[in-house]
Amino acid sequence: MTLPRKLMPDLTTLQSFESAARHGNFTRAALELNLTQSAISRQIKELETQLGVLLFERVRQRAILSEAGKRLLPEARRLLHQTEEMMIRAASGATATLAIATLPTFGSRWLTPRLPNFLATHPGSLVDIASRSEPFDFEEESFDLAIHYGQPIWARATCTFLCDEKIVPVASPTLLQSDPVASAAELVDKPLLHLATRPRLWRQWFEHCDIDADPSYRGNRFDQFSMIIEAASMAMGFALLPLYLIEQELSSGKLKIVVDRPMSTENNYYVVTPDGKREHALGLAFTAWLLSQVSNKDAIQT
Repeated sequence: MTLPRKLMPDLTTLQSFESAARHGNFTRAALELNLTQSAISRQIKELETQLGVLLFERVRQRAILSEAGKRLLPEARRLLHQTEEMMIRAASGATATLAIATLPTFGSRWLTPRLPNFLATHPGSLVDIASRSEPFDFEEESFDLAIHYGQPIWARATCTFLCDEKIVPVASPTLLQSDPVASAAELVDKPLLHLATRPRLWRQWFEHCDIDADPSYRGNRFDQFSMIIEAASMAMGFALLPLYLIEQELSSGKLKIVVDRPMSTENNYYVVTPDGKREHALGLAFTAWLLSQVSNKDAIQT
């Protein structure tokens, strides 16, 4: 069934609705879109009339989404995002495009340096890469695939094993010169750097080395591996880091492995393909390329 055009909201109306929902205020939405407050109100009213539902409730001078508005918002955002992508892709002149969601540090330190190799074998193709740290709804965000760390579980999508993760203790040569380490046990009392999202990582590594120690609550903490890499490089302490993230630092000598006892973590890395994109030609090629990269023994582990 096809709706009459007069019953279909235009993009300007959807933009007004999305902006008003995000700000919780029609006046702020008007300022953002360079419209008047009355124009925003009129467009929202027209949309409510078309849909036959109330989208906002007025509560203490704030525009609060109704239940119907909450259901409409992700769909409106998806349509606006798809429209923006359509214009960008059409203007780019690319023969094919691929929208990828990736873990921030994985994307910047492992994926991006290798991308020229993929693009060289797919001339005319473009990639659009965005950072995502947690699983999301592919129906709300129109990515063609994602790179995920965790368990192979993702709603309405297929997870393909990419690689495991090997963690090693590292430090800068400067720190090792002033505070040398001869064994894993000697690290117990050293200044340790912690990843806030994995607070028990050092304890797990010590258990891996048959050492009874729990330094989980002692030492400086950071919420990204990229921050810990910089902190370790500046001799702030000893860090547990995935090998694939510190290829450049190990190669240049900026960081050194302190004790050669790599530990595999309980989670793995996966390429996630949404159910509706299983036949995406460039997505299939990219997945195959990723798998070829990690099959190289030097790609992830050094």
